[in-house]
Amino acid sequence: MQMKSGKQKLRLWQGKEADGSFPTSTPGKVPRHERGELERLEKLMNKFERGQIQSIDWLDRLLLKSLDKIKEQESSKHGNSYLYLVVDFCSFEHRVVFQESGANLLITSPIGSTNEFVTVWDTELGKFNPSEHKQLKLARSLDRGIIDRDLKPSNTERKSIQRVLKYPPTRTLSGDERQLLWKFRFSLMSEKRALTKFLRCVEWSDVQEAKQAIQLMYKWETIDVCDALELLSPLFESEEVRAYAVSVLERADDEELQCYLLQLVQALRFERSDRSRLSQFLVQRVYPSEYSDDIFLGIFRGISDEKSPRNIPRKFISSEFRRKFPRDFRGKMNFRGVISEDFFRRYVRWYVNVELTDHVYNKRYHSTYSLLEESMSKLPPGVNGEDVSKLWQSLVRQTELTAQLCTITREVRNIRGNTQKKIDKLKQLLSEILSELTYFEEPLRSPLTPSVIIKGIVPGESSLFKSQLNSLRLAFRTEDEGTCKQLDMTKECWSSFHRVPWLRILSENRSITSYLQKFHPDEHAPFGITATCLDTFIKSCAGYSVITYILGIGDRHLDNLLLTDDGRLFHVGFAFILGRDPKPFPPPMKLCKEMVEAMGGADSQYYTRFKSYCCEAYNVLRKPSNLILNLFYLMAGSTIPDIASDPEKGILKLQEKFRLDMDDEACIHFFQDLINESVSALFPQMVETIHRWAQYWL
Repeated sequence: MQMKSGKQKLRLWQGKEADGSFPTSTPGKVPRHERGELERLEKLMNKFERGQIQSIDWLDRLLLKSLDKIKEQESSKHGNSYLYLVVDFCSFEHRVVFQESGANLLITSPIGSTNEFVTVWDTELGKFNPSEHKQLKLARSLDRGIIDRDLKPSNTERKSIQRVLKYPPTRTLSGDERQLLWKFRFSLMSEKRALTKFLRCVEWSDVQEAKQAIQLMYKWETIDVCDALELLSPLFESEEVRAYAVSVLERADDEELQCYLLQLVQALRFERSDRSRLSQFLVQRVYPSEYSDDIFLGIFRGISDEKSPRNIPRKFISSEFRRKFPRDFRGKMNFRGVISEDFFRRYVRWYVNVELTDHVYNKRYHSTYSLLEESMSKLPPGVNGEDVSKLWQSLVRQTELTAQLCTITREVRNIRGNTQKKIDKLKQLLSEILSELTYFEEPLRSPLTPSVIIKGIVPGESSLFKSQLNSLRLAFRTEDEGTCKQLDMTKECWSSFHRVPWLRILSENRSITSYLQKFHPDEHAPFGITATCLDTFIKSCAGYSVITYILGIGDRHLDNLLLTDDGRLFHVGFAFILGRDPKPFPPPMKLCKEMVEAMGGADSQYYTRFKSYCCEAYNVLRKPSNLILNLFYLMAGSTIPDIASDPEKGILKLQEKFRLDMDDEACIHFFQDLINESVSALFPQMVETIHRWAQYWL
């Protein structure tokens, strides 16, 4: 007989004893004549939960909503006269069959009658195995340390090791692979790529083994920054390992660290203490107290004394200083490097400030925030004699402005009616209740674009974007008496006088080509556009197509695609990532026909060039896939919904997009097929039309 699995709904009979007969007057199952739509859906839901029905995210959400409504309807129709007990049995990949002991001459054994293999599902697979663990401990006995020092892998073992070293950081090592790396740990110390894999083989609960691993770690060939980022992931809890990773990051220059600042701040969640080596590193890197540009300039002016430092680390010299003094001149003076003070101070402070509302780790981020504030108060005046305390005050004022804008956004969203009513409410708030925002007491730097000094908001020129989020489109007065239109804090910054939404371009110019001809005409060039502008457009379309495919960015429509007058395409609004999309049946890449037409059609040489750029960009991004996966893993604790819901699933989705099982040539064919599939997808064009209709009524 086949054993039951999954959820089983059983009816309870109040005040009645079960008769135990067949047929019974107290059935556990709902009688057939009483079964309705609810029972049918519950049966399907049971199959879905056992994995017998394929999951389609957007359709699943619709079904769950419908199921709740049907339950209410059925409940009101039949009343609550019955109680039910739901028993949840384990589900397995294969059916579980049970046979009573003893001979059964009436049933032929299915195994004995055929020569086919029978698959047996091992329920203990992946669980702790005491025998295997004991064997591992014996094999790793510290008494073998002297023997293992001289061990060299054979050709077969070396090939296995090289295969393991190529694994992505998400790959779990098997017991044999872990034992292989441990066995040849001494011979692998010159291979820097092997360190992260070796540290994943260590049994950290064993004090002696952990101690030996730490000693080897410091003797290992110094790893790259990419691998150091992996050691800051939640997989590694050892404080010594995490401190070693920070020591590697200390060697990186500011230009490289700028790329990882957000992820490094996120990694504070995985530290063992509030004032960890990582938090101290971030604060010290933001506010180095040893040097200032005044000293550097003094040396070149000949006014410094003999005690002035002559070999200052690269990370402590500003970009402004590097612009003033060429590299060869600085080289003669034995100087290297930069203090990108503004960038680090502003962005690290913002990244930490955002996390202060985290209910679990707010204490940790408050601790880092206090360190930042304390360090800034001890800094001497900057190169221009500027009081650095004013910078902190400016950042605080930016935070207050951001909070006010978020409050305005919430109030505007709560207004019932179309978009125009919400715009009217926005202008009313700015002109009356919050009129102090129209003229600031003191100018301050824009939170989104620090290079722009703003003096207030222009209510008459401020509006909303036609989107579900009702993002603010604010016009700020600038220091030079101009205006700078920016999105609110929920989206990216952009200057409206350089970019118009794609939909508006098409409505006013009929085509992308006509729009670009206005700004970069060339009657002798193809399509009447300069070669530089056309190439910029093609390259930006290629880059956009590749990155949105890899990150699985959804909800793409003509209102969140923007184009600059020199042909650069870019995106705003990333509420849907990792394959989640509110639209049904999204293509792998969103390539609208207007893009292809601007390149001269699918048969033109420029469209062929576009596909070539796509394949080239895809292979370029595949090479640092480990770095991208490591950065993504550091975001595992973030509050971004599509990551927070299931970080492990998210990173596996991302890894899948890189197709690490293919070589570059195979990936070229793979990506060309994706492009062809996306271009030939007609259904998204219908959705685009529906979206335009929906926008009209907002």
